[in-house]
Amino acid sequence: MIQDELIATAKALVADHKGLLAMDESTGTCNKRFAEFDIPQTEEMRRKYRELIVTTSGLNQSISGAILFDETIRQQQLDGTPFIKILIDAGIIPGIKLDLGAKPLAGFPGEKVTEGLDGLRKRLVEYKEMGARFAKWRAVINIGDGLPTAGGILANAHALARYAGLCQEVGLVPIVEPEVLMDGDHSLQHCLTVTSEVLHIVFEALYSQRILLDGMLLKPNMILPGLEAKVQESVDEVAEATVKCLLNNVPATVPGIAFLSGGQSAELATERLNAMHKKYKADLPWALTFSYGRALQQPALEIWRGDDANKEAAQQALIHRAKLNRAACMGIYTSEMEKAN
Repeated sequence: MIQDELIATAKALVADHKGLLAMDESTGTCNKRFAEFDIPQTEEMRRKYRELIVTTSGLNQSISGAILFDETIRQQQLDGTPFIKILIDAGIIPGIKLDLGAKPLAGFPGEKVTEGLDGLRKRLVEYKEMGARFAKWRAVINIGDGLPTAGGILANAHALARYAGLCQEVGLVPIVEPEVLMDGDHSLQHCLTVTSEVLHIVFEALYSQRILLDGMLLKPNMILPGLEAKVQESVDEVAEATVKCLLNNVPATVPGIAFLSGGQSAELATERLNAMHKKYKADLPWALTFSYGRALQQPALEIWRGDDANKEAAQQALIHRAKLNRAACMGIYTSEMEKAN
């Protein structure tokens, strides 16, 4: 049955303290990151970079699944081996980013809604046939003057729930990602209030669309002060606020929660995840793990810089970062481990 398949895949994605590698950057985002290091912004260079990632030996020791972009799921090694086959052979579950980006929400200045529902059922069938077993959809919530509004949250929650339903219809585990952005000068307490409201409304929408909560994962933001906030709370304070928010708003039947990094530095994203496990592991009804993009890839990209001579060193940096985050999921990460690469 599809329900059994969904539940088994969701559990496998958060098993054994492993996390997800978000390598689903759109072409524009990937090119922007390449530009920082003067890497040519071509399809071939994007292919070579993604080949570097998927062929990293030992990545499966810390990574359970990889979220791919439409371009990536269709790419292959020079010998013709599809990237998706390399991942599956390594024991890494392949997934696909489905949303088509956040666009301005009509009638709601300063707010966005994610597009991509039109034609989604047909796209889902194709991705499932290609080998994908889970999917991701990101909603973007801004904190600002009078933002977010109830209408803005509701529009995104409804889209997330509709996407989740279409995924489960074909047997793909939906990762539901309502991201409250770090941009701004808001306080940690304000982020806690907004994120709590967002999660409450999102789960109401999921219930209304009859989503099997046992067969989905949540990908939320941590509770953080805005990047421009004068007060930047400690790692322990962030961990306490985040766990409090999740315990109050996420049903225990959800198998796992995989944090987005959302612009945090690689080290801080790991430290904060570690603190949650170190202090609150016994209180957590779901697996708590990571689904990082830049916080996993950035060190490798900085080393590679488009030069094949740096490929092996870049792969080692990727493995190292993944291992550190798996250690954080066990609550045994220490800053000394950063130097052990």
